[in-house]
Amino acid sequence: MLSLTREGFAVNIGKMFSKESAVNALTSVGALRFRISHSSLMHISLLILILVIAATVRLLPLRWGFQLSEFDPHIHYRLTKHMVDNGFFAWTSWTDTMSWYPQGLPVSGALFPGLAATAAFFYQIANALNLAPAPILSSDVYHPLTVDPVFNFVILFPVIMATLTVLVIYFVGRDIGGKEVGLFSAFFLALSSPYISRTSLGFFDDETVGIFGILLFIFFFLRSIDPERSPRNSLAYGIAGGLSLGYLFASWGAARYPLGITLIFVLVLVVLKRYSPRLFISYGTTFGVALLIATSVPKLGLKFLTEPTVLAVAGMFLLLSIYEISRRIKPNKNKMVFVVGFLVLIVALFFAFSRLGLIGSLEEKFVSVILPSERVGEGPIQQLVQSVQEHRPSTWGSFYYDLGIGVFFIPVGLYFAVQNPTNRNIFLVIFGLTSIYFAGSMVRLTLLMAPAVSILWALALVQLVKPFATILRESPKIPRRRKMRFRARVGKEFSAGFIILMFLLLTVTFVLPSAGSTFPRVVDRAYSPTTIAASSLPLRTQVSDWLDALNWMRVNLEQTDIVASWWDYGYWITSIANKTTLADNGTVNATQIGLIGKMFMSNETEAVKFLKDYDVDYVVIYQSFRQDGTDAVYGDEGKWRWMARIPGLDDTEFGNYTLGTDWIDANEDGQVGTDELVMNEMGNSTVLYKLMHYARDLVLQGYSEIELEYFEGPPHGYFSKADWYGDSQGAFAPMVCVYKVNYD
Repeated sequence: MLSLTREGFAVNIGKMFSKESAVNALTSVGALRFRISHSSLMHISLLILILVIAATVRLLPLRWGFQLSEFDPHIHYRLTKHMVDNGFFAWTSWTDTMSWYPQGLPVSGALFPGLAATAAFFYQIANALNLAPAPILSSDVYHPLTVDPVFNFVILFPVIMATLTVLVIYFVGRDIGGKEVGLFSAFFLALSSPYISRTSLGFFDDETVGIFGILLFIFFFLRSIDPERSPRNSLAYGIAGGLSLGYLFASWGAARYPLGITLIFVLVLVVLKRYSPRLFISYGTTFGVALLIATSVPKLGLKFLTEPTVLAVAGMFLLLSIYEISRRIKPNKNKMVFVVGFLVLIVALFFAFSRLGLIGSLEEKFVSVILPSERVGEGPIQQLVQSVQEHRPSTWGSFYYDLGIGVFFIPVGLYFAVQNPTNRNIFLVIFGLTSIYFAGSMVRLTLLMAPAVSILWALALVQLVKPFATILRESPKIPRRRKMRFRARVGKEFSAGFIILMFLLLTVTFVLPSAGSTFPRVVDRAYSPTTIAASSLPLRTQVSDWLDALNWMRVNLEQTDIVASWWDYGYWITSIANKTTLADNGTVNATQIGLIGKMFMSNETEAVKFLKDYDVDYVVIYQSFRQDGTDAVYGDEGKWRWMARIPGLDDTEFGNYTLGTDWIDANEDGQVGTDELVMNEMGNSTVLYKLMHYARDLVLQGYSEIELEYFEGPPHGYFSKADWYGDSQGAFAPMVCVYKVNYD
């Protein structure tokens, strides 16, 4: 048995806690410290700073209020709210009876669930951690939805996803050209004007997760075909790429774009004789997983497999299969017979499927992007597409406004990528050229160009600066006189000057203010108020007309009341006013939109027949006018031509100058004179003209000579306050008018 005296115990305890043992213990702890080089610390710090900049810039619209921007984000909020309240899969059987009255909107067939599901998932995590945001009431105008924590979260969600996307493009750029290219790619995307416009505070739309999904897919797929990786890693990256592309299919219709450029990329690799079994396995794995997810999305379904783009995926897989099998057939004669026979079989299957009607077609909106001429036409679909501002072609001026000095770095980046044709650089060239084409085809798709341009710009800048930076790092060497005479040398002074010049060029885009503004171009775009905060006006001020009107409808209208308006305002009325509408911004029913337009362009007697058939209780219009009574063309007075064209009417019959006014160029000088403007009776008798000018007259002169038969303004309806604002042409007033329909 071990015995220990009191003195011995004290001696042992003293040894345990002696000064030497304490020092040794602290030394051991110090040896476990995290070791990091100075360059790595600087690198990580710069990346964190870029991420902070990306988030901060996108939070600038906060001064205009805590609100969703544009129109589409409101339906995505409603879907997210439905998932949070009823479960992630409850949306598959949800028919939204508050939209597209009377038939309602089958949500699963109209919306992609990826955005809402992602936001709902992150919200549940934030809520569990007690991090769900409280409303930030930075605006004087009350917004009824800010009491909902889900609404507050989806407003912040685009900022979160944009910051994550900037992080992803860093890894993509690093794989292409090293850490420097990764950092500059992240910096340029963080401050990309087109990307900021679609990911700033409140812009809760498909693009929020769309660009994230595209870059994540590119990152994983290019790694999966990297020959330096083990087969197991390549397979893992291929599966991750398929999951990323599948997520993109579940979130955004533009997922067909990365699918298409990947097909072109694989075809180029085959033509350049860069085929490998790794490419075959990665391609099959990635697209197999992605299409399995895509067919599970109700909006796509199994019919998605008959689309030309998906059939092209299958065709490319068969081509790679031919290539792989033929490599294993040794006699050239047998190889030739096999290849020819297989190609004949593919062609025969294509013609058989075509004859049986098993080959589907792309949606018209995607065809119109590839072939812009398809957007020109007199049909209701073409007119509906043309009526949307963001569907119009871009101009070179808009490219420079969005990209700044980066426009001049794009061809330089393409040159360096072509000069070093690695697999990643080949993909970058295809990505860059196709995205520029599509951005030119449609203004909205400058968003697709943003990540490609960011990487090309970063690659160009790094490749231009790198030789001069190397010279600056060199220790000075004094060569012999004989060699000095025959060898030209770039001095450190010139190298430093060139580097400074490159970075001074960046100030043109990121530091110097844009024309007509006190802010740099990127901040100028981010600092703009949300659409509803400015009531759809190009102003940097709070314009409360729409929010006031929506609040009035929410409080004063019955829950069973039906509201008719032009389709632009449907999401606002449904989400914020909580009232049922005939149409919304989804444009899922062009026929019903055409009928609404025809109602506005009809006289009261004809219009009331349509309104009665659809049980309409209130009609909403939005107008803007100047102090002399003329149109300011910010509201429905600028949309009436589309109200006529979409249902197939001749808009010139209602006025060849404005609604209700014809211009007769009597002296043929091409200049509009007041004595050349005459009244158009047909235009003056339309419901839209009468509803606009009745309210306008009350503001300008206190009375109106227009007699309304079936429509009533205040107190049964509502007119917004019509404050005066200024633009380049003088003062104007916006006005939201809610008329009650009186069938008696």
